Amino acid sequence: MTRAGGGPARAGPVEQVRKRDGRVVPFDRGRIVEAIFRAAREANRPDRALAERTAAAVVEELERRGGVPAVEDIQDLVEHALMAAGLYDVARRYVLYRRRRAEVRGAKQMLGVRDELKLSVNAAAVLAERYLRRDEHGEIIESTGGLMDRVAGHVARAEDHYVPGSSPRWSAEFAGMLRGLRFLPNSPTLMNAGTGMGLLSGCFVLPVEDSLRSIFDAVTQMALIHQAGGGTGFSFSRLRPRGDVVRTTHGTASGPVSFMRVFDTATDVIKQGGRRRGANMAVLDVSHPDVEEFILAKARAGGFDNFNFSVGVDDEFMRAVEADAAHRLVNPRTGKVVRELPARQLFDRIAAAAWHTGDPGLVFLDRVAADNPVPRLGRIEATNPCGEVPLLPYESCNLGSVNLARMRSGGEVDWARLRATVRLGVRFLDDVIDVNRYPTPQVEQASRRTRKIGLGVMGLAELLAATGIPYDSEEAVALAGRIAATVAGEARQASRDLARERGPFPAWEDSELAARGEPPQRNAQLVSIAPTGTISIIAGTSAGIEPMFAISYVRNVLGRRLTEVNPLFESLARERGFYRDELMTGIARTGGVRDDPTVPPDIRRAFVTALEVAPQWHLRMQAAFQEHADAAVSKTVNLPPEATVADVRDIYLQAWHQRVKGITVYRYGSKDRQVLTFLSGDRANPRPPVSVDQEYAGGCTGHVCEF
Repeated sequence: MTRAGGGPARAGPVEQVRKRDGRVVPFDRGRIVEAIFRAAREANRPDRALAERTAAAVVEELERRGGVPAVEDIQDLVEHALMAAGLYDVARRYVLYRRRRAEVRGAKQMLGVRDELKLSVNAAAVLAERYLRRDEHGEIIESTGGLMDRVAGHVARAEDHYVPGSSPRWSAEFAGMLRGLRFLPNSPTLMNAGTGMGLLSGCFVLPVEDSLRSIFDAVTQMALIHQAGGGTGFSFSRLRPRGDVVRTTHGTASGPVSFMRVFDTATDVIKQGGRRRGANMAVLDVSHPDVEEFILAKARAGGFDNFNFSVGVDDEFMRAVEADAAHRLVNPRTGKVVRELPARQLFDRIAAAAWHTGDPGLVFLDRVAADNPVPRLGRIEATNPCGEVPLLPYESCNLGSVNLARMRSGGEVDWARLRATVRLGVRFLDDVIDVNRYPTPQVEQASRRTRKIGLGVMGLAELLAATGIPYDSEEAVALAGRIAATVAGEARQASRDLARERGPFPAWEDSELAARGEPPQRNAQLVSIAPTGTISIIAGTSAGIEPMFAISYVRNVLGRRLTEVNPLFESLARERGFYRDELMTGIARTGGVRDDPTVPPDIRRAFVTALEVAPQWHLRMQAAFQEHADAAVSKTVNLPPEATVADVRDIYLQAWHQRVKGITVYRYGSKDRQVLTFLSGDRANPRPPVSVDQEYAGGCTGHVCEF
């Protein structure tokens, strides 16, 4: 068959393409154009007309051949078209891109992961290890998209209780949000939703009263929670001090620190079902007679690896520190003062211990009490393991984070998308409360009574870098405050809308919100800023509201040391034409780019790393979010090795004045084991590259984190 001009007839337009997994999907010419343009840009030929011409030649050949082409066939034709046009430098970049993608696919195949979401190799490795379902032979039977669908479908089941038959609609809405990585819930929800385990909450606060039965009941409850992947927080302030009388045995008490070792050992044994290590928070009141022993407990080698420590302080103590006044230590069993010491002396010991080990942090109990929505139910004395959720005894927190890196459009924040994601995230987390399988009746009762959720954010540092705003700037703090206000305001309105549909939380009438005449809410607590840990790895973005710790580093995956570059930095480097493999290797040796003259000045300013951010900017960023968070904010103030005890002391005082609810510092190198090891050096005297654990997501470099 011939055309009028005598040539062979075309088979017709290309309408479909066959993917590598065998699926047939609609053909998209624009994808060919973008791939060629990307290669041309890397070859310093940012010419879209060139990409359009080459794509046209490829499409013409596809039309001539007819049939449904495979992806690999199309890529082969692109290479041939570039070579035929004499664009050898562009062809080389395109070939290298194909090779990198093939390596990524090969790594995922080794892991046994089918990935429709195009996640990083490390994200796939984490999902394969802990999250994806397996059959009885240990083989992975769930894809990355299937995981998101499983979670969405299970959580949406709650909707049928309120509007029968509505769950399919909301399952689709939730799945779209999760698959798009616009929002992810805490790890137990991803792990357990739709499985036999059933525990979806991220963390719990368990009471520890001054009796052997209460102590070991708490150990048992903790073990069950850890086995299912949750974290736990405790106040040990009610336990009698070391040396106090034990009437039943006529002996003497061993004190809270000794009993805490039982909790730590039990956590070590449980290992959270082999899927993630246990995470605990220990809080001891600053007036407890054993507070000095508590402060120093983590300084001893091998002590309390599964715990974060915080001293609970009130405003009276902080004022005594500033006035250099006396502070009283009180036996919690008798209420009698057993000793007085200078408040400043005790505060300095706290700062020295934090300088040495990263612990203890501080929990500002009066600041927490001021925001307690239900003070008639009790005073809050403890938080979850990373401090972002102060809770009453037996309450749980159901956490989820909006991915701010996906909330931008055209170099600016997409406020409409942010608001819509927050609204859907609140509904998702409220549904989690209903479909959750609770470890004990007390936990279920307390959790349903107040229906607290913790909606947070991740990817702040990436959003700032993408918009060209340095993390340590007034502009960044102002934008953070606007984001925090938007998240809080939209979450509150979403909760009020749910209250109209479903009713307010059962303890509403006893709440401060009702006493102030506010409209009913479905949830007593809404916003908390979590460190995000592993879900940041899955989402491929920076952790929580932390700055980036390093732009490039080496990660151990599948027994191989792989250089990992911040995806946004790599994309900009390729787009701006300064990408070089040697540059990425050099950055991996030093961590950052602020002093690298080969990187454009605006990029150097935007891509600031944690150790380049002065402590006051860390604290100001935390305060910007705390102003709008009705719960708390998990944030580590990273300090360089040369920081002093006086620096820590000043940060702790500033934190109190800035009215955050808790404060944690970490001086780089103050722990023998860190999830990220930054081996400083310069390009003239290179050292081994920055190296991170597989679980590293950008924050929590020196503390026990909830992954």
